[in-house]
Amino acid sequence: MQARPPVCARCSRLLSQKKPPRQQPRQHPKYLSTASAITPSPPLDQTIVSVPPISRYPPTQPPSHRPPEFRKSQLHRQYTSLLRSTPLMLLFQHNNLKANEWMAVRRELATALRTHDTDSPEKDPQYIPSDSIKIQIIQSRIFSAALRVVEYWDPSPQSQKAAPSSDPLDPSTQSSASGIPNATPSPSDPAFTHALSRTAHAAVAARKKSHPLTPLLSGPLAILTFPAVSPPHMKTALSILAPRAPNFPAPKRRVNPGYHDLVTQAGLQKLLLLGARVEGTVFDTEGTRWVGGIEGGLEGLRGQLVGLLQGFGAGLTGALEGAGRSLYFTVEGRRLMLEEENGPAKGAEEEGTT
Repeated sequence: MQARPPVCARCSRLLSQKKPPRQQPRQHPKYLSTASAITPSPPLDQTIVSVPPISRYPPTQPPSHRPPEFRKSQLHRQYTSLLRSTPLMLLFQHNNLKANEWMAVRRELATALRTHDTDSPEKDPQYIPSDSIKIQIIQSRIFSAALRVVEYWDPSPQSQKAAPSSDPLDPSTQSSASGIPNATPSPSDPAFTHALSRTAHAAVAARKKSHPLTPLLSGPLAILTFPAVSPPHMKTALSILAPRAPNFPAPKRRVNPGYHDLVTQAGLQKLLLLGARVEGTVFDTEGTRWVGGIEGGLEGLRGQLVGLLQGFGAGLTGALEGAGRSLYFTVEGRRLMLEEENGPAKGAEEEGTT
């Protein structure tokens, strides 16, 4: 019998400890019918109404005809929003203005508009804050594309016809999520009616040269936007950017010496007024100055229109009354003439009878 090798005290203490009992594997039921129900049954509402499909795109960035991350796409969206929210817009052509010249022109324009605000009270219905009137440089081709979308594309009737019902209880709803526009990321879906959609692009593709403002949209351009139609503000802006005596005189040197600086004058000489867009109507240079020269603004124009209608009504009433009055005088004159002719004959007959 062989002798056991010597063991140290630590190893002998570990060997003397009892091993833990081995865990037995969990016994699963042999048949599914014997298993107990752990998950409760869904409520009745979930069995009747199905959950709408999950959108595959963010709501602020639907699928577009052009990639929305490009700068051209963002400029197109910006110009479209600007055209839809701006009723008055002046169009200028700028010829290589330098940075300091642009700075001087914007400074003088802001100064003139702030002076106009101090003269007109805020309770005036035609009051417009000077900070909301801005001049900016635009990309002519992208602006022309946005103008065609705004003028010739109406998304409301198309969206009503193309958008299918997504209500699960509606019998016309398709069983698959491919027919629901909120779940289909394809840009060719006619349900997408935003400005960058493929439907809007196809609708205005054949109208590249049909808008009256299209011939002016060439070369370097800048626009001056107004949040409302205000002839007084328009007159003030034209007196700075495109002055012409006597209706649009430039400020005098004593009143505004900064306007007559060499840098400011150099920048103003490179600006050329091309026209305006007033509530969707295109005006040339003379028409633009006519709108800016309306006395009293829109209220004055309404007063002139009311006076013209009243004068036309008074003239029409006088003409109708004159015709009736002349007919009355004619009939009365004839009656008196007949009475004078019949008077002597009646007197002779009365004398013969007596």
